Amino acid sequence: MARIAGVNIPSNKRVEIGLTYIHGIGRTKAKEICEKLNFGQERRVHDLSDGEVLQIRELIDAEYIVEGDLRREVAMNIKRLMDLASYRGLRHRRGLPVRGQRTHTNARTRKGPAKPIAGKKK
Repeated sequence: MARIAGVNIPSNKRVEIGLTYIHGIGRTKAKEICEKLNFGQERRVHDLSDGEVLQIRELIDAEYIVEGDLRREVAMNIKRLMDLASYRGLRHRRGLPVRGQRTHTNARTRKGPAKPIAGKKK
């Protein structure tokens, strides 16, 4: 099992799919990495040598923001919006949808389970 950016990559998966287990690397970036390092599409993680795993690790460290650094950057961006008291920051602070979705119905993922209102029938 290869360990890249602090994440264990499953050894039976293709390299392109295995790289997506790293936070901040999706299918497009994974394909890009495989093309840069000239890995075949059918190559599996357990087929990689230690040198090839090291190449992947170095490329990711040099060119991409992943895992803890990415999570920290996103959290800081949200905190900045909240400190500025921008509209988006207020929505984050209140736990409501940020990107203009309706909240009269739906939005249960952000708002949490429905709370009954006393005396409201009809």
